[in-house]
Amino acid sequence: MFVKLLKSLPILVIPILMTACDGYNKVLKSKDLNYKYEKAIGYYQAEQYVKAIPLFEELLTLWRGLNKAEKVYYYYATAYYKVADYHLAGYHYKQFTNTYPTSQHAEECAFMAALCHYKNSPKPSLDQTNTYRAMEEMQIFINRYPGSERLDTCNQLIDNLREKLEVKSYNHGKHYYKTGNYKAAAAAFKNTLREYPNSKYKEEILFLSLKASYLLAINSIEEKKEDRLEDTLDSYRKFVASFKESPYNKEVERIRMDADKELEKCKS
Repeated sequence: MFVKLLKSLPILVIPILMTACDGYNKVLKSKDLNYKYEKAIGYYQAEQYVKAIPLFEELLTLWRGLNKAEKVYYYYATAYYKVADYHLAGYHYKQFTNTYPTSQHAEECAFMAALCHYKNSPKPSLDQTNTYRAMEEMQIFINRYPGSERLDTCNQLIDNLREKLEVKSYNHGKHYYKTGNYKAAAAAFKNTLREYPNSKYKEEILFLSLKASYLLAINSIEEKKEDRLEDTLDSYRKFVASFKESPYNKEVERIRMDADKELEKCKS
């Protein structure tokens, strides 16, 4: 691959590229650790993080236990963050805080460790294990640094994560509803409102919950129909108690009237 790349480059560019590669290889092979450190910092400041990371990694091993290892570790963790490797960055930020709890960078690294988990939180349709982990790490930071100026940011990020979980829960109920599993839909919507009572989707959740309850009732066997129609009317009362003025009002009233008629048939 590298040979093909060289063949495609203009003749004047090839010597420059080869010289640059030779220069970096000389840095890697050098036995002068202070020289390697200076070059690593230079690469870091030039935003050439991929070149800086191997040098910082070697210095960390060779300077383990020395005072200068602290600064190297800070740059090492941050270089991983800069290349968007949030798994490794988060791990090393956390290790930094545990290893150097009194460092001037300890609070920043504790926050960055939590932020890396936040960055790894996936979209609502995927497994939310990392979202829960991110919220946990944010709370650990808040508990450890209650006077931090980063608390407002942490609380906002936690709110963002909770909203993502809320969307997943809401979409879970909608999926059941759309696939005709009305019993599961009603249960899922109920769980959503239990966990997120002030959800911004509350109006639609209560409306879909009412529809799911009604559709479940009218498609039930006779022995279960009456109780489920009563559940439908209970869902109706919950909706109108929460939303007296709603774009769904006409359909809500139609469902209530149909449920009343079906209930009369059951009782006659």
